[in-house]
Amino acid sequence: QVQLVESGGGLVQAGGSLRLSCAASGSFISIGLMGWYRQAPGKQRELVATVTNGGRTNYRDSVKGRFTISRDNTKNTVYLQTNTSKPEDTAVYYCNAVVERSYKGVFNRSELYWGQGTQVSVSS
Repeated sequence: QVQLVESGGGLVQAGGSLRLSCAASGSFISIGLMGWYRQAPGKQRELVATVTNGGRTNYRDSVKGRFTISRDNTKNTVYLQTNTSKPEDTAVYYCNAVVERSYKGVFNRSELYWGQGTQVSVSS
């Protein structure tokens, strides 16, 4: 099994910063794309940012220049630094990862895993 455990959420004032972390553990061969999504009350889950295992990043327009996604492949961990936070950033933040696993040494398969979510609240 593979688990993604998030940490670092909380309450921050507008203009403030938080650093979210998401660590992967379990049995796997490698981790490919990792990302952060968020879901505000009454809204659909949306992509915030992704990072490849080579470090290439992608952001939604509303967080460009404010948020930074990064990863430490030695720790199987992805981070999201949220700077200049806005009330509209309030949401539950979820990490995900594409993980390659081996099944009985016969074949490998890529699977998508999600974390449990961490609440980020930005007060005005």
